[in-house]
Amino acid sequence: MTPGAIAIRALIIGFIISFAVITGFAYTTLLERKLLARLQHRVGPNRAGYLPIPWRGKEKRLLGGFLQPAADAVKLFFKEDPTPAKVDRVIYNLAPMLAVIPAILILAVIPWAPAFRLGPWKFQPYFAIAPGINVGVLFILAITSIGVYGVVLAGWASNSKYAILGGIRASAQMISYELALGIIVLIPIMMANSMDLGQIVEAQRPVWYIFIQPLAALVFYIASLAELQRAPFDLLEAEQELSAGFNVEYGSMRFGMFFMAEYMKMISLSAIFATFFLGGYRGPFVDQLPWLGFIYIIGKIVLSLCLMIWIRATLPRLRYDQLMGFGWKALLPIAVLNFIITAILIVMAEEGTLAPLLESVRRFFIG
Repeated sequence: MTPGAIAIRALIIGFIISFAVITGFAYTTLLERKLLARLQHRVGPNRAGYLPIPWRGKEKRLLGGFLQPAADAVKLFFKEDPTPAKVDRVIYNLAPMLAVIPAILILAVIPWAPAFRLGPWKFQPYFAIAPGINVGVLFILAITSIGVYGVVLAGWASNSKYAILGGIRASAQMISYELALGIIVLIPIMMANSMDLGQIVEAQRPVWYIFIQPLAALVFYIASLAELQRAPFDLLEAEQELSAGFNVEYGSMRFGMFFMAEYMKMISLSAIFATFFLGGYRGPFVDQLPWLGFIYIIGKIVLSLCLMIWIRATLPRLRYDQLMGFGWKALLPIAVLNFIITAILIVMAEEGTLAPLLESVRRFFIG
């Protein structure tokens, strides 16, 4: 294919995936409200969009709440959109974009299915917006770091002491947990010997990394929740405080963009977690039927989203000192120690000394 054809194909795939994720963001909010209602014995959205079906002399409501995301979007569009006095207007308007754009860009290197052919197009080595990038993990780390700028600039540009304190606190939280996240990401890189996400997925063909490195998967997931500022790390929405953090001065769709960024990052980080530790698009019969890869990875993303919602419904919020102490005193040392042990074991396996050592240990304990 010519470079122009490759660029056009990437634009088309990018538009389709972006549209799917934006739609998925809307219905992730519905999933959260419905699942939280089930877990906490409450009534979730059940009015907007239901289909009335006669059933034994009564009206049965099917798909209750299906149009709730559309109703919420209309409400945000038509809400009053005030701009506080003396704000830095350029940065004030730019900050919500800096929060949303990285959440979409992360998806550029995520592999969604193995190689297959669709008409005149061949998707090789796997289906993605930008497949075969050998620095895909580095790209993800760089893009996720940009989200910090949207948070801190939103607080600074709002000309409010509550907003700037919330922005500083949120950015400190994100930077602290990025250290553990960045170190733990090195483990799948070392095990697959590549930063190409497609090769990391293929390296999990015999067994997923979550079974080989359960501690690394746990640390990654906890650090991801802290990056998302989700419960129990949602210090921005603590009831004991008077403000809502860095976005307290935002309203209407500018507030909606921060709201959108949170849920789109939930989808993006769930896709990354599935790629690193759950085998990505790998699953039964995916080699014979490549389209099954889309179903497998979407199913893993939905399971991860349900787990995030379950955690929110279950665990109490941490205090800020507990949050920072947990990140620096517990999560970071565990990530570093796990990284060192994994690196030593990989070197020993490559030099052929690991198998004799394991055999000696087995004989010592079994006899």
